[in-house]
Amino acid sequence: MRRLFKSGRALSTLEVAIILAMVAASIVAAAWIGGLTLTATATEQVALSDVVWGADNANVSVTFENTGTADLSIKAFKIVGPDPKSVSPKLDTPYLLKRGSSVTFLVSIAEGFGHKIHYMFMVTTSKGKSFGPYFRTSP
Repeated sequence: MRRLFKSGRALSTLEVAIILAMVAASIVAAAWIGGLTLTATATEQVALSDVVWGADNANVSVTFENTGTADLSIKAFKIVGPDPKSVSPKLDTPYLLKRGSSVTFLVSIAEGFGHKIHYMFMVTTSKGKSFGPYFRTSP
């Protein structure tokens, strides 16, 4: 242990200032890189959480949930079944869906949805990512 402190010379004020500046710059760089990493790894993910068919399948309530780590905007969704039962409800503006929250859309068509028919549900976000297909069968 004595050899370690053999010189006995103290650090000068300039040397201490340089070391502190380097430590501060390292902390700032680490925080900046950490911030970039958190935003770069934020993901969009949409799940179809519920489908409820109305009386005599005249309409359907479709619930989508944001299961990702970032807020997203639903630009469009569609329900695809046998012709002419494919519908793409028009959203005037993208619907903002905060992470962890859900939204329910009520979709009606004049001729109603068929009975015991397999329907496919798909969602597109404003970033152009598509989620689905999710399949459900009408009662």
